[in-house]
Amino acid sequence: MATEIRVPTLGESVSEATVGTWFKKVGDTVKADEPLLELETDKVTVEVPSPAAGVLTEIVAANGETVGLGALLGQIAAGAAGAATAAPAAKPAEAAPAKAAEPAAPAPVAAAATSMPPAPAAAKIAADSNIPTADIDGSGKRGQVLKGDVIAAVAKGISAPAAAPAAPAAPRPVSSADDASREERVKMTRLRQTIARRLKDAQNTAAMLTTYNEVDMKAVMDLRNRYKDVFEKKHGVKLGFMGFFTKAVTHALKELPAVNAEIDGTDIIYKQYCHVGVAVGTDKGLVVPVVRNADQMSIAEIEKDIGRLGKLARDGQLSMADMQGGTFTISNGGVYGSLMSSPILNAPQSGILGMHKIQDRPVVIGGQIVIRPMMYLALSYDHRMVDGKEAVTFLVRVKESLEDPERLVLDL
Repeated sequence: MATEIRVPTLGESVSEATVGTWFKKVGDTVKADEPLLELETDKVTVEVPSPAAGVLTEIVAANGETVGLGALLGQIAAGAAGAATAAPAAKPAEAAPAKAAEPAAPAPVAAAATSMPPAPAAAKIAADSNIPTADIDGSGKRGQVLKGDVIAAVAKGISAPAAAPAAPAAPRPVSSADDASREERVKMTRLRQTIARRLKDAQNTAAMLTTYNEVDMKAVMDLRNRYKDVFEKKHGVKLGFMGFFTKAVTHALKELPAVNAEIDGTDIIYKQYCHVGVAVGTDKGLVVPVVRNADQMSIAEIEKDIGRLGKLARDGQLSMADMQGGTFTISNGGVYGSLMSSPILNAPQSGILGMHKIQDRPVVIGGQIVIRPMMYLALSYDHRMVDGKEAVTFLVRVKESLEDPERLVLDL
């Protein structure tokens, strides 16, 4: 008896995904709960485990195909008898005509008149952008218009029926034929498309402004060097800088609640809690897992949670719950060597703090020029929500807490 492999529930507000990679091929023996494939959603990559032990007899959704919730991905037959050999034999027979038909498909104009309705997400974006889906060339199965197709159409400025046919006929020009042979075109992942869309939306929506300051990191570095060994021995986690910064941010957010708020239409929502997002770079793009209720946690608890979320992010195992609900974000470009940058807001949040590289610089203290480990800080904020005075005061409070870390312990 065959067991169906279907798209699992992917999280709140996620209605479709793209098949990333199949780890198994037709005819392979699989164990129960063994990962079979990856699904890429707008926010995370999800592994789909095998629902039963047996032989993978059919792959219905191929790599790159868009699938909805509950869609059939493939089938598994119990045991290796007959089914394993029958399915692989049938598959090449089905694949051969499909391959033969593929080159001929672009030729007829009828390819645009697909019977497949557009994907739900694609239809919504097209309606919001006032673009007829009939004018968009679909890249999905049987010409289905996918979300990425609509996003590409919007980027090309397609808004009228006359503009759609012209787009495929004019590929991006290259400077020479030699350059073309040395270029590679790769479709953006759903995560990268989402990152691009959200960052551009933030720029288009918020009245974004950035204010800067610098912080003398000597006190924090001395404290860290003094206690890092005993801290790791007791708590089982290394004492880094993120714990200090997160704690300093939560103190400042309590004093300046506008930086922890968001705009919803004509309303302002003030958050009586601090869920701090920590931007993490991964091979597949930037993700922002959230340290929940960071204002109620000790530095040790914050470091543990950041370590846990960072590992999940690097392993591609973050859940939707790990990435939702943030009220403020910290981005640490300093780990890559950045000396100064202006971070973009993580909408709908009103503030994001950019950390940078610690660098020895000459500074004047008590009338004397001394060398200090200095770091530039950047606070980007939504000027619709946060006034300049509040933004500058917030950054000064973070600076004061880091230059005198005892304030964090004494809650000053």
